[in-house]
Amino acid sequence: MGEITIKHLAETLNVSTATISKALRDSHEISNSTKARVFELAKSLNYRPNPFASGLRRQKSNTIAVILPEIADNFFGQAINGIEEAARQKGYHLLIYLSHDSSEREAFFINDVLGRCVDGLLISISFDGANFSHLDEIQQKLPTVFFDRTYEGSLLHVTNNDYDSAFEATKHLLDGGCRNVAYLAALQTLDNGNQRFKGYLGALQQFGVPFRQELVVDCTNNRDDNYAKLFHLVKNVKPDGIVSSIEKLAKICYHICNDLGVDIPGDIKIISFSNLDCAALLNPSLTTITQQAFEMGKEAATMLFKVLKNSNYEAESKVVKAQLFKRMSTR
Repeated sequence: MGEITIKHLAETLNVSTATISKALRDSHEISNSTKARVFELAKSLNYRPNPFASGLRRQKSNTIAVILPEIADNFFGQAINGIEEAARQKGYHLLIYLSHDSSEREAFFINDVLGRCVDGLLISISFDGANFSHLDEIQQKLPTVFFDRTYEGSLLHVTNNDYDSAFEATKHLLDGGCRNVAYLAALQTLDNGNQRFKGYLGALQQFGVPFRQELVVDCTNNRDDNYAKLFHLVKNVKPDGIVSSIEKLAKICYHICNDLGVDIPGDIKIISFSNLDCAALLNPSLTTITQQAFEMGKEAATMLFKVLKNSNYEAESKVVKAQLFKRMSTR
């Protein structure tokens, strides 16, 4: 059939080339059902964007790509603001992609980035896969900085002090008298997820509290599955404290405790990694490990600009420390 182009995709699906182009860029103008059809066809035909389409050549464009798992999460919204500020100061524009925590979509977007005239990439990776070959590839072809979510092969990255933060969160519950502390695990395939779990284990060990596997809940990106698992945890396992590795799981726990008539913090104390703006307004207010998302985004962009200025820039990592905000959910 020869080289597959956007025109081929459009003719096969009986839509315009503009629709295909927008769908591949995950534009809000295109319905999710149409996007799904386009992605499925593009994958089946092994479509690859043409880097020379529209007369583009690999040259300085003053544009950087950003791939995020989501923007509904308060952390990533704040991180984008930090990236944008650093980019604006350097006269750069942003091209933003949302993977929706899909490693398949993330790999497709990385392929798309390689076909565009962008100078570099900032990425916080999805947690639903364990194959990172597309991430290894992009680092060999384009200046790339990872932030928040990283993997073992990331050469340049800006992260949170995940071990210390999870250790402090667990210690806070243990100091408050909890001895059956549950851990809600997410990001298990990523470095920061592993570090948070190790911090939880480290605090238990320091306090001489035995580890219980039934208190660890491996969560996914499926809300219904997570609700069922956490409902079982709260109703049947009955922890007296919960450390949530991401904020969406803590919010589910609030719903479950309300449904079961479980008192927070009387029956169970809850602490979560969270940048939720309204954490202080929840009933009860949520104790959080709050990451400096704006600063992390700004640091990641600044690191990328250093790489773009100096092609011999060596691998580097930076840690932006999170803060513990004690509120009523752990009193």
